[in-house]
Amino acid sequence: MRILISGGCKNGKSYIAQRLARGQAAGRLYYVATMRPCDDEDVKRIERHRQERDGWGFETIEQPVDILGCLGSCDPEGSFLLDSTTALLANEMFPQDGGVKMDAPGKVAGELVGLCRHVKDIVIVSDYIYSDAMLYDELTEAYRRGLAYIDRTLAAVCDVVLEAAYGSITVHKGREVFGPLYEKVF
Repeated sequence: MRILISGGCKNGKSYIAQRLARGQAAGRLYYVATMRPCDDEDVKRIERHRQERDGWGFETIEQPVDILGCLGSCDPEGSFLLDSTTALLANEMFPQDGGVKMDAPGKVAGELVGLCRHVKDIVIVSDYIYSDAMLYDELTEAYRRGLAYIDRTLAAVCDVVLEAAYGSITVHKGREVFGPLYEKVF
């Protein structure tokens, strides 16, 4: 089953995604980490996520760019949790050399679709950053449009699309296939 879960920052997406990935796992369990820490807050978030999944059986794969590279050391029959498309796009669009790659959204979307088709079960986490009604500079808007493109692309290929808000889950697609998994893990 392919599941996309989106929602606002710090709304429980990662915790929910961890439970879903573990609940559908029939074999190995992989956590594909995309965040490249930039400051102390990022380091603390990464550590909190590690502590949350401690003892759950996840094998962590650090893959901040070129997401298909994670397949080299994985069993495609395992269950995958990718956290997150938001960090992955930032890493691809704004590489460490200081450049900007405006074609990054297309690359990321294509690679994520390829990943979804290659593995048996996957839960993908994305951040919903579209409703704050702020005006941003052109580059930030390009990033937001790129993330929206990736989310739409994933929503089309995923079996289940969820939104997490304040610890609650709204099912936007795939209620009939999500129901049994939800009953199993929550």
